[in-house]
Amino acid sequence: MTRTKATAVGFIAVLLWALLALFTVGSAPTSPLMLNALCFTIGGTLGVVWAIATGEWRALRSIPLKVYLFGSLSLFGYHALYFSALRLAPAAEAGLIAYLWPLLIVLMSGLLPGERLRAGHLFGACLGFLGAALIIGGGDLGFNPAHLPGYGLALACAFTWSSYSVLSRRLGDIPTVSVVVFCLATAVFSTLLHLALEDTVWPADTLTWVSVFALGLGPVGLAFYVWDVGVKRGDIQLLGTASYAAPLLSTLALVGAGFAEPTIHLGAAALLITGGAVLATRASLKSG
Repeated sequence: MTRTKATAVGFIAVLLWALLALFTVGSAPTSPLMLNALCFTIGGTLGVVWAIATGEWRALRSIPLKVYLFGSLSLFGYHALYFSALRLAPAAEAGLIAYLWPLLIVLMSGLLPGERLRAGHLFGACLGFLGAALIIGGGDLGFNPAHLPGYGLALACAFTWSSYSVLSRRLGDIPTVSVVVFCLATAVFSTLLHLALEDTVWPADTLTWVSVFALGLGPVGLAFYVWDVGVKRGDIQLLGTASYAAPLLSTLALVGAGFAEPTIHLGAAALLITGGAVLATRASLKSG
């Protein structure tokens, strides 16, 4: 696979993740950890079928246990935080805060060996967090205490996914089939914690089940496999830039489905986060 093709494959993940918030809202009132378990079971099963059909499953034996633990805990942590955030805060606001991860990837990449942090990285980070503050404030000067837990969980999931992505870049020799184990292990973790901590709330109707299956096949399924290909074999700088389209696409999807209002402060926040991320990416390109 060429570098250009791998980058294009990775971009598919960005398009799929733009639907994550929409399908998550559609899956309510399913318990967050149960939702995690259902989606990753679907996504993992999708990977098993692919691994058997291609013969890639043979490579699973050679992958170190620490890699399996790293990937499984990262995927579990991010989505458990994300689904919980969208249960505790408005979907558009929580989703945009969670989408600070592209900016964080750029900032963390600048601290890797051989890279250095430029003024553009810092200025871009400031714009991004101003956007997050605008979302949290709801267009006002103060915070809404009722939604703070959800905002905090959304920010935590942004840090979780950015850390996973940057460290995955340094595991370029690990085959993509490892993601199959990440997904299945995450499903097991989610099931165990669900049974211990949550009341069981199954999807309530056909639309809810459709949303759950859509999550498992796309944003919480295929997206992980194509993203792994992109960050390991493609142009990670171009992928990082492309990822900054996700907040805007996500918000447009929510507005189009009637789950969010096209307010001025929401649009301004999206532009601040996206603009800050682009500035940080330009600084990274100059460093390279």
